[in-house]
Amino acid sequence: MPRHRTRQLTNSAIRTPPFSASVYTLAAAMIDLEARLADAAIEMFAKQTGLLFAKARASQKRRYEATTKDVGRLMRMFGSTIGTLRVAREDGLDPWSALETGVGWDRLMGVADEVSAIADLARDEPLVRASDKYMTLRRYAPAFLDAFRFKATGSRDGVLAAVKLVRELNATGKREVPIDAPMPFPKSWKAAITEGGSIDRRRYETATVAMVRERLGSGDLWVEGTRDHLRFDAYLLPRSEAAAIAGNLPFDTDVDRYLDGRAKLLDWRLRRFGNALKRGTLDGVELRGNELRVTPVAATTPAAADQLDALVDRIMPKVRITELLAEVARRTGFVSAFPELRSGRTHPNPEALLAAILADATNLGIERMANASQGISYAQLAWTHSWYLSDENYAGALRHLIDAQAALPLTRLWGDGTTSSSDGQFFRSGRRGSAGSVNLHYGSEPGQKIYTHVADTYAPFHARLISATAAEAPYVLNGLVAHGTGIEPATHYADTGGSSDHVFSLAHLLGFRFVPRLRDLADRKLGTFEGQSRYPSLAPLIGRPINTSVIRESWDELVRLAASIKAHAVLPSVMLKKLAAHRRQNRLDFALQEVGRIERALFTIDWLESKQLRQQCQAGLNKGEARHFLAQAVFAHKQGRLRDRTFEDQALKASGLNFVTAAIIYWNTLYMGRAVDHLRRSGEPAPNELLAHVAPLGWRHISLTGDYLWQNTGHGVDNDGFRPLNLGVEPIDQVA
Repeated sequence: MPRHRTRQLTNSAIRTPPFSASVYTLAAAMIDLEARLADAAIEMFAKQTGLLFAKARASQKRRYEATTKDVGRLMRMFGSTIGTLRVAREDGLDPWSALETGVGWDRLMGVADEVSAIADLARDEPLVRASDKYMTLRRYAPAFLDAFRFKATGSRDGVLAAVKLVRELNATGKREVPIDAPMPFPKSWKAAITEGGSIDRRRYETATVAMVRERLGSGDLWVEGTRDHLRFDAYLLPRSEAAAIAGNLPFDTDVDRYLDGRAKLLDWRLRRFGNALKRGTLDGVELRGNELRVTPVAATTPAAADQLDALVDRIMPKVRITELLAEVARRTGFVSAFPELRSGRTHPNPEALLAAILADATNLGIERMANASQGISYAQLAWTHSWYLSDENYAGALRHLIDAQAALPLTRLWGDGTTSSSDGQFFRSGRRGSAGSVNLHYGSEPGQKIYTHVADTYAPFHARLISATAAEAPYVLNGLVAHGTGIEPATHYADTGGSSDHVFSLAHLLGFRFVPRLRDLADRKLGTFEGQSRYPSLAPLIGRPINTSVIRESWDELVRLAASIKAHAVLPSVMLKKLAAHRRQNRLDFALQEVGRIERALFTIDWLESKQLRQQCQAGLNKGEARHFLAQAVFAHKQGRLRDRTFEDQALKASGLNFVTAAIIYWNTLYMGRAVDHLRRSGEPAPNELLAHVAPLGWRHISLTGDYLWQNTGHGVDNDGFRPLNLGVEPIDQVA
């Protein structure tokens, strides 16, 4: 049963009075609830265990940093010792006498223990530090291991055997681990566990729990009945179905022809690039010695465009956010995309639906929205929020807005929807009780990120809430393959955080051109098929050769993975995160990386040869970053914090925020077109080449806060169905 249908039946069962729900509805509710609770428990287990090791690594780092001065002092003494012995050898002196005179034997022996302690610190394993928090682990790990029955591919899996042993020790109360205990751990962990000649119980159990976490994340261990922790292979299409789809993939699925074609292309591009670099004909790029230097691209927005932007902004109609949403609903019909989750009927009170949406988007919440809204009660909003708002409904309604904006004439000046960008925006969460993680890049407060995809038309066609500590790269492709709008991006821009060899690989296999802004370009080496000797002028830039054997070995699984994503059987982020969870690269992960190295090398040459490409990437990313300011302005209440206790409720807020920003962008595009027509009729120059730099992201003319009036939202509309432009100097009403 599709997940969204199961969720519909679950919502129906939860909200239906007792004894009136059907047996099938209740069964669906129980199945879905069991899966959700199991996934939530596993995620909580993974988070707590990961936190233990994160704190262990942080403690180790602090201890390293504390020895910085001592290491410097000891290294200087070591340098003096070497210098003294060198002079003694060159001059034929007695080394012991020279050492006594130059350094001092007692002084040298006096630091021996200190040197040993620092050396031990360098060998310190995070496992040892994590096991120091053994009592914290004992609060949840035994119950977790008892609650689930894990499965693995082999019946003699080492981690399963270790789990079985830990369960037995917990059940019997025994403290000593048998000498023949299974040890499915890395070599360094084994050494730490058996330090002293016997198996350390705390370290053994901590290591077992850590391995369970890792293997669940990668799909090598799984729990039947869950949705997010299944066997790795279960997320992919059956091989027969994948083979049927493979013929429609945008690359040659014959591995020999594929590798031969990429090898010839890369060889030709490298030789051409090397010649251009040697002649110094690349704009803004030069190789000085072994250092590649790339001149940053300058801003390309003309000053006249800024002046035109200010003029258009000044004559935009003044509007309340309630009036704006009502008008957008009337023009796009998005209300029909919010059916009741149980019956599929449209909402009988559209104003209550708009108020509930705005409660999400502005972070006001339904209780405060009811207090600030005229004619709408808390009961209406609570009922609407429970029965009509879901991520699926928000996505369906967003499609109305994106497609409607794409049809407006002014939109075509900004783009045709064939390029897009994505970026994460951090939002702080509540200080107590709210879901969120601390990412020191954003400060010491917990929060979440909303990762948003924005088309070249400024339309935010996909948004997803992710953890503040999550890598952005796995989510880059989600918005390209699973957005459901009429936007069809062919080229996608991302910042450095969204880049990885795996994304390069999958983007290519799915038919997208991936163009990240790489800040560490000079530190990245180019992969080649031929080896470094074929490109002597590029020697400082060439890395290890492409491993074609691993690509050949895993080619069928690579094709199957691409076909599964193309068929929407699984999201790219799910597979990339599972592959990244492996402690050691598995063959598919390695093959995907090697294909990515081919595509990254080709992209790097494109990037260095084309200043225009670098400018286009910068401009594309600027559109997404500019939208962040609009999102911040809309999400203004409660200090802009995501205070909800669950990730699911926060995700709904993220969907609401993206939806309302899309509504504002549509409305701004519509009325900017009318403002431009007025300027041209009045003799003011408004050339298309300048309008291409004027963004529909302003909100100064929109009253976002205050009392929310939902009656008579059509007040002030002229007979032609549009609001009049602000050709006077009236101040904006301080009412929403």
